[in-house]
Amino acid sequence: MKIHREGIHTILIAAVSLILFNIAVYVFFYDCKIITITSVLISLILFLIVVFFFRKPKRNCIINHSGVMAPADGKVVVIEKTFEQEYFKDERIQISIFMSLWNVHINWFPISGIINYFRYHEGKYLLAKNPKSSEENERTSVVVRNEKGTEILYRQIAGTVARRVVFFVREGDKVKQCEECGFIKFGSRVDIFLPINSDIKVKIGDKVKGTQTLIAEFSS
Repeated sequence: MKIHREGIHTILIAAVSLILFNIAVYVFFYDCKIITITSVLISLILFLIVVFFFRKPKRNCIINHSGVMAPADGKVVVIEKTFEQEYFKDERIQISIFMSLWNVHINWFPISGIINYFRYHEGKYLLAKNPKSSEENERTSVVVRNEKGTEILYRQIAGTVARRVVFFVREGDKVKQCEECGFIKFGSRVDIFLPINSDIKVKIGDKVKGTQTLIAEFSS
């Protein structure tokens, strides 16, 4: 299993912390094997969970130039018309994908094109399922324009547990559909704002897979 580069530092910290913790447990409870063995087993489970979280699966990206591929693994929790007030300042279709602790947390570009707009916003750490998190939590906003001039906006949104949004983009970059665009540590959500006439291919409750699930197609 490959580990994403964003997880190496965290995994090393977890390993050192758990080793030191178990040394302390052994020193204070060396005559109680039940406590020391239990401590080791629990620490091993916690360490494996951290490693599992930062896994980087090998995927054969599905390219669809007329469509929007899922930018993240997770569950579709919102499909609605909304007024996008940061960039478009008009009505858009919003699709939100909630990422649990057990999902892969890499984010991918949903379409190919040029990055016309990028902003990082500091913010709160409300529950990612809270509708206000899209505008109040720590987040990034990225607008990509494809070769036909169609623009979409997607946001990486930090949550109560996820307190670090990592992004690999800047304005003016030329990007390809299904390339990595960022990482959100320890569970959160991604919002996508599409043209109002987009043909939506998913429904609320669907589980989607980044780079694999077609979530919408642009109207011709």
